Amino acid sequence: MSFLKLFRRKPLGTILQQGGDGEHSGLNKVLNVKDLTFFGIAAIIGGGTFSAIGNACFSGGPGVVLLYVICAIACGFTAMCYAEFASRVPVSGSAYTYAYVSFGEIFAWIIGWALLMEYSIGNIYIAFSWSGYFTNLLETFGIHLPEWLTINYQSAHDALLDNKAGEGLTAWQNAPMIGSLRIIFDLPAVLINVIITYLVYKGTKESKNISNAMVYIKLAIIALVIIVGAFYIDINNWTPFMPNGFSGVMGGVSAVFFAYIGFDAVSTLAEESKNPQRDLPRGMIYSLVVCTVVYIILALVITGMVSYSLLGVSDPLAEIFALKGVKWMLFIVSIAAVVAMTSVMLVFQMGQPRIWMTMSRDGLMPKKFSAIHPKYKTPGFATLVTGLVVGIPIFFTDENFVLDFTSIGTLFAFVLVCGGVLMLSPQSEAEIAERATKGKFRIPYINSKFIFPLIVIASAAIINYTLPTFFAETLTLADGKLTANITMVIFFILCIVMSFLAFFKNLSLIPLLGLISCCYLLTGMAVSNWKWFGIWLVIGLVFYFCYGFKKSHLNFTPLKDTIED
Repeated sequence: MSFLKLFRRKPLGTILQQGGDGEHSGLNKVLNVKDLTFFGIAAIIGGGTFSAIGNACFSGGPGVVLLYVICAIACGFTAMCYAEFASRVPVSGSAYTYAYVSFGEIFAWIIGWALLMEYSIGNIYIAFSWSGYFTNLLETFGIHLPEWLTINYQSAHDALLDNKAGEGLTAWQNAPMIGSLRIIFDLPAVLINVIITYLVYKGTKESKNISNAMVYIKLAIIALVIIVGAFYIDINNWTPFMPNGFSGVMGGVSAVFFAYIGFDAVSTLAEESKNPQRDLPRGMIYSLVVCTVVYIILALVITGMVSYSLLGVSDPLAEIFALKGVKWMLFIVSIAAVVAMTSVMLVFQMGQPRIWMTMSRDGLMPKKFSAIHPKYKTPGFATLVTGLVVGIPIFFTDENFVLDFTSIGTLFAFVLVCGGVLMLSPQSEAEIAERATKGKFRIPYINSKFIFPLIVIASAAIINYTLPTFFAETLTLADGKLTANITMVIFFILCIVMSFLAFFKNLSLIPLLGLISCCYLLTGMAVSNWKWFGIWLVIGLVFYFCYGFKKSHLNFTPLKDTIED
């Protein structure tokens, strides 16, 4: 029985009592579909646009647009799965809650722990990127901060070890000291985290108004970047299309996927939505469509303006206009980047406290995390802790590590969300008709019995025809290559297993494609990413078994129970 407790599921009745019915949450219900769409755009267009896109283009060349399409397709299927859950489980908690009702408590905890990387740790990367653009913006006004206040300690130390001239080495050499400790930290990154934490603590309505205004500003400026940049495109820069092959394109998966993870944040705002079962799905899907179009056009513009080899920088949009001598655009790009990344931090900083709030309601986190501020109607304590979780690592980590760490955790969460939809019990005709009448989203059922196995077989045939040595190289034991390719081998096995399940179990095609496409993106992660992710999960499991397993409020629910119980 103790082992089975790991897989106890949360009944729908419990979810509704905790806030899904709109009466028990204690949060202000002020968001409509426009607000939710804008929150999605605010979260998606930010670090991926003004920072991560450079490294992605540097790795994959112009062919990186294919990766944006692949990621958009994967996120599109996943967004529909999120939307299905949001319609049937209208409560805060995002993928954590969805995993709780489909897989059970242990998987819910793992997802919640992974989402900590997506929101809190992801904001560390955004804070660093924001600082770089903000510092450039200050310098246009003649304000120069000392190097030891504009770089993180780790980057400065690495510059010393590599004896690499530049800002890092200068910061190390000029930094003041307390004893033997050099005072080096990114002051703008720290300050923006404090400001965002205060704003999110103060209230959802205030955050909404500021977020909407910032979305209008950054979309207008990005449109200007695309229009001006189009006049400087040299189509010769698009040749070769994939200079480093398809492996180079996939090498940018962390950077590209990081750009898309923001749509997930919309699902954490369920209890502050006026009509979550109708508006949450629309907000997620609308924001994903808008941002995909923006990313593809932007990638084509910047790889057309300059050679892909010049884009491996932290501020690629500023770099391309600097190389073209369009100095007046540097100021505009810096403003857009500061606004865009501020809005991303705002949405991410709103998402994490609400996940902790939901986990606390279940007893998996201390009770204090679910406390609602009596005046501001926000999860006040959880918001302050989130600010600390983002702020403290700013002093000792660097952005590249954080980027990879965040992407792998989010993909893992997406895989379980898609798998969770496959495990949901089917609804009756009456329930489906009731959802349609009230405008609630429902994934259309398409039987994958024959379609999915045919897709797998056709894909294998196309790959074998166009890349005759692909399968042989992937499965080879020579030179230790199997270690690097182990994720691809596991992916092959998964495709075969899911083909059999699709045939015999008549699985729904859309969530199945979401599951497979997200698993494929995971094959692009480096072995080191998997190592650190494994360590992170072990730490989380230790915390769960020491605290959450014993404190869980959920009475044991047999595995046969479903979301409709």
